[in-house]
Order: sequence, then structure tokens, then C-alpha cells
Amino acid sequence: MIARKPALLVALGLLLMAAAIGCDDDNKANLFSESEPAAPPPRRGLPPAASASPDGGDDAESKLAFREEDFVETDLSRDPFRSFSKVFKQETASTARTQREVLLERYAVDELRLVGIVTGGAEHRAMFVDPTGTGWIVHRGQFMGKAELVRGSGPGSASYELNWRVDRIRDGDVVLVREDPAHSDIPPATMVIPLRPEDSASASR
Repeated sequence: MIARKPALLVALGLLLMAAAIGCDDDNKANLFSESEPAAPPPRRGLPPAASASPDGGDDAESKLAFREEDFVETDLSRDPFRSFSKVFKQETASTARTQREVLLERYAVDELRLVGIVTGGAEHRAMFVDPTGTGWIVHRGQFMGKAELVRGSGPGSASYELNWRVDRIRDGDVVLVREDPAHSDIPPATMVIPLRPEDSASASR
């Protein structure tokens, strides 16, 4: 009996040490769990955030799809890095349009036929007929007929248009003139349209 007591005491000591070590581990675990912040409660009315799938399916859906036509340069979408020197050159070389009103601008003067002249009254008038058979009344000072395109003389000069103007309406003919504003030193061109071309032809023989 005396020999068994030391062994029993040793066994009891080991059990007490093991129990003490277990309590220390539990206290440490509780200490670490208390130090970690608690997750915030979910907000009401808002759906939970969806976790991204490992295969990247959500990323594929969020990507924008582009077509080949989206990269074609148009007037509405121009390349900001492209030089505009060619565009400016084309605009400089464009035709300078006249802003005045022109009668019968679709037809050349040679296509028009003089059919009548009215000289009574304060203002003389003349009637021309176009190729479609429509009659037009013209007065002195009006522009008429298709414009003639004249190219600019200097480098980079724009082309411009010249029209015939009714200068005089006489008893038997209409006198048209065409002035070039770029060359005021040159006399204007003149065209006489007779009312009866056959009479003019016989008189010239």
C-alpha cells in the first residue's frame, strides 16, 4: 500500500496538469473569438450581394460587345488623331455659290426661246419658253440661265459661278451681259437674243 501511493499521486498530478492546459486553450480560443469584429447585420430591402462565379461568367456578361461598324469613321464619329489638312484643302477648293436669285437656272441660255416682248409701260418685259414649254417673264436686271463655272487663277483659289443678266429689252431683241467680278478690267460678255431669228438671219445676208 505504501508503494502504490507515490504512483497514485503522480497520476493525479498528471490529470490536474492536463486539465489546467485544457482550460488555458479554451480561454485563449474565447479571447481570440471575442477580439474579432462581428459581421454587420444585413440591411433590409437590399438583396444580398451575389458572389462572383469562379468561371468568370458575370465578368463575361458585363463586357461590352463591339461591332466592326463601330470603328468605321463617319462625319459623326471622326478619328481625333487624323489630320484635317485634306478636309481644309477640299473646302478651300470648293465652288463659291452665288446667293442671288436666278431664273431658269436649270437650262442654258441657248436652250431658251424668246417668244414675246412687251415694251409698253414703265418697264419692258420679255417672255422666254424653256424646253418643257413653260413660259417665264423676265425684267431688266434679273439673272437668268445656267451658271458658267470659272476656275480661280491663283493656287488654292475657289471656283466661282457667272450668270447672264438682262441688260436691255428692246422692241426686237433682248440684250444679256455677263460680268466677271474677279476681272473688272475686262469688258463684260454680251449676248443678243432676237425675237425673230429668221429676220435677223435674212438681214445679215
